[in-house]
Amino acid sequence: MEDDHQTIFRQDSDLDLSFTSCTTTTIASSSARSSLARSSLCLSFNESTRLSSASATAPSTAVPNLHPRPHRKSDANWSAINAATNLSSDGTLHLRHLKLVRLVGSGNLGRVFLCRLRDYEHANFAIKVVDKNSLTSKKLSHVQTEGRILSSLDHPFLPTLYAHLEVSHYTCFLIDFCPNGDLHSLLRKQPKYRLPIDSVRFFAAEVLVALEYLHSLGIVYRDLKPENILIREDGHIMLSDFDLCFSSDVVPKLDNRIQPTRSRKHRSRCGCYGSYGYGNRRVRTEDEIVTEFVAEPTTAFSKSCVGTHEYLAPELVNGSGHGNGVDWWAFGVLVYELLYGTTPFRGESKESTLRNIASSRDVAFEEDGGTEPGMDEAKDLIKRLLVKDYRRRLGCARGATDIKRHPFFDGIKWPLIRTYSPPELRGMTGKRSSRAHANHVSSPSKRRRWIWKGLSYLLMKSKGSKRNLNSNRNYYCYSKHV
Repeated sequence: MEDDHQTIFRQDSDLDLSFTSCTTTTIASSSARSSLARSSLCLSFNESTRLSSASATAPSTAVPNLHPRPHRKSDANWSAINAATNLSSDGTLHLRHLKLVRLVGSGNLGRVFLCRLRDYEHANFAIKVVDKNSLTSKKLSHVQTEGRILSSLDHPFLPTLYAHLEVSHYTCFLIDFCPNGDLHSLLRKQPKYRLPIDSVRFFAAEVLVALEYLHSLGIVYRDLKPENILIREDGHIMLSDFDLCFSSDVVPKLDNRIQPTRSRKHRSRCGCYGSYGYGNRRVRTEDEIVTEFVAEPTTAFSKSCVGTHEYLAPELVNGSGHGNGVDWWAFGVLVYELLYGTTPFRGESKESTLRNIASSRDVAFEEDGGTEPGMDEAKDLIKRLLVKDYRRRLGCARGATDIKRHPFFDGIKWPLIRTYSPPELRGMTGKRSSRAHANHVSSPSKRRRWIWKGLSYLLMKSKGSKRNLNSNRNYYCYSKHV
């Protein structure tokens, strides 16, 4: 789709809604078409065609497996959808409930608009409009893929498909609207186009969890890049654009892994009344057996060459066939770009970039990459992800389960990641979640400072109380000398 689309909104009319587009297309088919195709659609609110809503009483036939999302059931958007359908005579969301606000952007397949439900101004949605007459048969299959995948997603870091419309030669998806734009735009607003390492850890952790969910469904994403990572109003991420995905079989399993426990020095403990303990002898503890959930599409295989060239994996560039490993390669490129403001194999041209990726050259790091705590761990993670041989690449065998254990993500409580406070960065606006906790994805040195501040606060507080004064002091002394 071109950028010079002209769209006519008849917001003052309660009878119709028009999308008018002027596009330049080249379609290889038996019947040749003009390269300049003009298409228009007038959707009458009185016609029988209607939106299929996840909250409708009648099941949707347009998109299978369309169902309410449990993690979003209390959101304002679902409340607005439910209110609109409850007022409808047949409990279904009709076209007359929609009102377009403005054009948000144009993509390879269609255009995205900000829209609202009439009489519910507080609920914003994004509606993706695809003109099927302007697409090749290959791109039409991508639209069908995106619709099928959107209907199956139920995750806080992935879009919710509220409704799906198939009418005339248009396909429309009603999904979440992200007012903070995408991660690429946010990155361009930062000094030297780089993020602080704590911010990189936050965004990388949420993207990792989203990829883990997709892979557990057998979906290989193949289009990971900052432009496709949207930022919600609360600062958390949402992956977008699933037209390049492909599906494969996946067999979830539980793996038992032996986690060796390092021997440590058992130091003498210092109480306020003197030293006690066992000296500096080493105490050996037994190894621990950890059960881990693994669901990775290791048998996925495709020969399609799709994606953004700077994020393509070597096996995809070579055309030898690829699988789940392309997502973990792209994840390594993403972490690198967030840290350094550029991609690791970028050349002077597209061709030189692809040659760098396909070569035997390993990833190199800039000397002025910074000396923040955690930078060494970040570099090690990138090196393990950007391995040219996908068979040795981190994540290819056991997926996100192995990547989560990397030292770069130490300290993250993965089940609580939705409650973490997003970083405060230049260009990010909007409300923060009221239930968000302090940022738990910071570096270990910062966490230690917070612990000492907390202990100092407890000590100062205890000075005003005569009760349990000695026990508080003993606790402080013990903690300080461990």
